[in-house]
Amino acid sequence: MTEFPTLFVSHGAPNMILHNVPARDFLSRYGDELGRPEAVLVVSAHFETSTLALTTDPNPKMIYNFTGFEPELYEMTYPAPGAPDLAGRAADLLAAAGFPAVPARNRGFDHGAWVPLKLLYPKADVPVVELSVQPRRDAEHHVRVGRAIAPLRRDGVLIVGSGVLTHNLGEMRRGEYAEDAPAPDWVVAFGDWMHEKIEAGAIDELAAYRDKAPHAEKNHPTEEHILPLFTALGAAGVAARGKRVHSSHSLGVLQMDAYAFA
Repeated sequence: MTEFPTLFVSHGAPNMILHNVPARDFLSRYGDELGRPEAVLVVSAHFETSTLALTTDPNPKMIYNFTGFEPELYEMTYPAPGAPDLAGRAADLLAAAGFPAVPARNRGFDHGAWVPLKLLYPKADVPVVELSVQPRRDAEHHVRVGRAIAPLRRDGVLIVGSGVLTHNLGEMRRGEYAEDAPAPDWVVAFGDWMHEKIEAGAIDELAAYRDKAPHAEKNHPTEEHILPLFTALGAAGVAARGKRVHSSHSLGVLQMDAYAFA
């Protein structure tokens, strides 16, 4: 059984899937490089709960949790099957580690899941489960959640954290950045710090990023879009190191980096 690295991918704005941008091109070819997993567990920034939750529907519907984008985006589908058995195994692992998780019934795929997966595995033939983030809990908590579900990798499950490496939409709107605008210094500094610590395997420093990384709060006024990275990091094991497999920017303030952890 293939044991995959864990991933953090930046999904950006949902219409990234419609545009010829570097992050889209990367995701479109990276699935072939990785190979086909038995199933995918996605930790999505757009699935926020106070208690951990796992999707359990065998045939999840689509969630278009955004407004104001191109009409064709609302017509896209990703008919991948759900994986109730995988959700059950994940829930058991989480419970054994002291992290109770509840089933999220009748919940479909949000764009944090279906946008990157539609590019990675366009045939939609790989079963998918979503795991929530808990924005009221810190990065260290999400690392420990990742460690709890790490054994799933031995069963050929690909664990993917889906967010954005930098995510300040208020600043993006105020700055009126063009698609190809250069990243401001405060975005570059944060991205460089994260890259250095991820490749060094400095897990304790990463878990304390809110205090240690330059411009952490400016890049993440709210934390939901960076927390999936920490779950992916934890799921790679206690001595995990990351490799940056893609780097680009969108709309100036969105750093669209992707990392593989092993």
